[in-house]
Amino acid sequence: MSKLVNPHGGGELKPLLLEGEALAAEKEKAASLPKVNVSSREAGDIIMMGIGGFTPLEGFMTHGDWEGVCDGMKMANGLFWPIPVTLSTDKATADSIKEGDEVALFDPERSEILATMKVTEKYTIDKAHECMQVYKTTDLEHPGVKMVMEQGDVNLAGPVKVLSQGGFPEEYGDQFMTPAQSREEFQKRGWKTIAAFQTRNPMHRSHEYLAKIAIETLDGVLIHSLLGKLKPGDIPADVRSKAIGTLIDKYFADNTVIQAGYPLDMRYAGPREALLHALFRQNYGCSHLIVGRDHAGVGDYYGPFDAHHIFDEIPADALETQALKIDWTFWCNKCEGMASMKTCPHDAEDRLLLSGTKLRKALSEGTEVPDHFSRPEVLEILREYYGSLKDDEKVEIKMTGHSAK
Repeated sequence: MSKLVNPHGGGELKPLLLEGEALAAEKEKAASLPKVNVSSREAGDIIMMGIGGFTPLEGFMTHGDWEGVCDGMKMANGLFWPIPVTLSTDKATADSIKEGDEVALFDPERSEILATMKVTEKYTIDKAHECMQVYKTTDLEHPGVKMVMEQGDVNLAGPVKVLSQGGFPEEYGDQFMTPAQSREEFQKRGWKTIAAFQTRNPMHRSHEYLAKIAIETLDGVLIHSLLGKLKPGDIPADVRSKAIGTLIDKYFADNTVIQAGYPLDMRYAGPREALLHALFRQNYGCSHLIVGRDHAGVGDYYGPFDAHHIFDEIPADALETQALKIDWTFWCNKCEGMASMKTCPHDAEDRLLLSGTKLRKALSEGTEVPDHFSRPEVLEILREYYGSLKDDEKVEIKMTGHSAK
């Protein structure tokens, strides 16, 4: 009997990826179906549904689901869900599809059919309303808003049968873990309480400190890296993975940390995305989500601890996975170590505030990284990466105005 948190919705994991003869038959059928192109974000959502990361979703949301999630973080059936998971297409494609039709969901980036879907509903949405509810802004400079405003004019809803994992297992090997695999690994290690550490950056000293705070009180930490699309200027997954692996090997005790990755694109939805991160980590078997400063934020769209507060605003039974809220952390010269606002009594001039934005900027410009900002072995890997970039790529990093924390 598992002592891990239950999958979201209180039941079993619900992976939608077909296997064996069913997979072969559906692939053959899919080849003859009308194709609907999917965006990178939609492809990630399909793969998450396939591996059970979005349990208990059965497909893309209806208008009733979309409205309920935008306005009250609840699907039409009452299930807690903080961000719409929708599929859009252009009007001409939508007009060619009747409700009840089956379509093949095609990823143009990989030239691959990822899933089939039975279209149960076609509907339009108020994109600006979704942006205000989910992102708290309609500013097109916000990458999440831009993504929503540029999506197709018609949403298609319906259950999906997933045919592919999008090449992630082949590209990332053991680092690409499904929820079933992470749960199996936790149980094999005898872990019951696990904190997920969400990251899209290599880990600097502040990140390391957050993970170690969790290890002090829980059985272990899952350092869970985003493997989907980022913004221009963010560090690629393979470089990030190598840097994190080195940090784990050199600076963490054995059997306290697992590094893995998941296939979503970032939405940069700040507080709402923090809730989504907790929800699918519950499916992965994590009892806690580490929530630090400006979790899943971008630019200055959210307050530094809005993602803390939102966990206090949802119903107590919405999620089993809880937020492990940690204050702003930094190196303090007078404390001679890592500290937080709750533990350090010293003045601002004694503190070295750490962020991925500052680190990327220093490395891209070739300027000196202050002592205690990051471990030397990590910096060596990152300097090698930045040294390999062309000058125009370095300029793009410097010009990226909305670097995530």
